[in-house]
Amino acid sequence: MVTMTTLVIILAVVVVVAAGAFLVFGRKNGGHGLRRRFGPEYERVVARHDGDTKAAELELNERLKRHGSLDERALTPEERERYLARWAQVQDRFVDSPQQAVAEADTLLAELARDMGFPDGKDFDEQSDALSVHHAKHVHGYRRVHAAKRGEGDTEQLRTALVEARGLFDVLVSNGSDRPVPRDKHAHTDKHHHTEGSGTA
Repeated sequence: MVTMTTLVIILAVVVVVAAGAFLVFGRKNGGHGLRRRFGPEYERVVARHDGDTKAAELELNERLKRHGSLDERALTPEERERYLARWAQVQDRFVDSPQQAVAEADTLLAELARDMGFPDGKDFDEQSDALSVHHAKHVHGYRRVHAAKRGEGDTEQLRTALVEARGLFDVLVSNGSDRPVPRDKHAHTDKHHHTEGSGTA
């Protein structure tokens, strides 16, 4: 006959085993979910933590807590057209002044993200972290132009940074959609750049 003491011990063991299984499998699934959600950003954060996945996942979970509930504000048609025109100007300027163009692209993306409800671009790390939660596939381009703004890279590297940054711009200016932005009004800019051999996007 099972005594009350034995029953209590058995229940305690079951609880401990269940808790251990939850921690092991829960963290594994959580890590898989973070890897799937953040994509290349997950690998970047792991590398920044010298391969420590636990520390990286802790950081990414903190980002989700801080910025996961952020509700992006849709641009008005007027705002959207204004930003499209500004980006076209950035691309045109790249031909004669690549460094100035990427600096303007950095400012433009910071203002666009701010206008959509993301943290102010004055704190780049906070803003890019928030963007990584909602647009992980494209935030790398923003980081590239921000680094290029400080003079990191030759002309080809500046061009590549601007091309990658265009991905984030397209998503934001499309109000968070991954649908391509119609470029009919500004197609001449892209064509001109490719013709000249110094196109940006």
